[in-house]
Amino acid sequence: MSPADIAAASAALEGSSPEEALRWAAQRFPGRVGFATAFGPEGCVLLDAIAREKLAIDVFTLDTGLLFPETVELWRELERRYDVRIRGVQPTLTVAEQEVQQGPALWQRAPDLCCNLRKVQPLRTEMVQFDAWITAIRRDQTPERARAGVVERDAKFGLVKVNPLAAWTSAQVWERVRERDIPTNPLHERGYPSIGCAPCTTAVAPGEDPRAGRWRTFAKTECGLHGRFTSNKPPKES
Repeated sequence: MSPADIAAASAALEGSSPEEALRWAAQRFPGRVGFATAFGPEGCVLLDAIAREKLAIDVFTLDTGLLFPETVELWRELERRYDVRIRGVQPTLTVAEQEVQQGPALWQRAPDLCCNLRKVQPLRTEMVQFDAWITAIRRDQTPERARAGVVERDAKFGLVKVNPLAAWTSAQVWERVRERDIPTNPLHERGYPSIGCAPCTTAVAPGEDPRAGRWRTFAKTECGLHGRFTSNKPPKES
């Protein structure tokens, strides 16, 4: 798609339902579109929509080897509920092999490098088979995501990127979850609004930013999949 085509598609889908954006992606890129989910409530909402619409979209997750047990159980529950296979895409190195090469607990010393090894590089390898990928990002999640279009060019991976929930709020997401009784991670009820790898995710106190629990001791809000690495900045104030 040319830049003009992408802009036109994004404008046409602005304000549409997630189902409309998903149908457009499946029809525009038959057999060449994937959905990378991290099992947040947004991802669960999109998986529900993909299953209900019976869309030919390849669903996968980045299995870093550091997921919460609750996240892994949700993964299996979603497969059972929707009768779908969610592929696990793993890094080249196991956690143990990474420790041999980089030292123990790399995420505590160089979280950008850890995210690159366990998330960005595996996703980059996976993207070779696709012309487009679907994400669950919303504009109000982080400053880096504030300008996300429903359809946009992903320069990092050289693909078309489709964000069906770009304009949705957290309240809209949770309304859909309740309306359709969509399974979500039980950690959300324990103070974890945003969940990543277990060593890099903590609970959030009332009044804190929903992503304050991600890489709490670093000035980092993105793992590098959707925005720039930021952990080289000074650590967050405690």
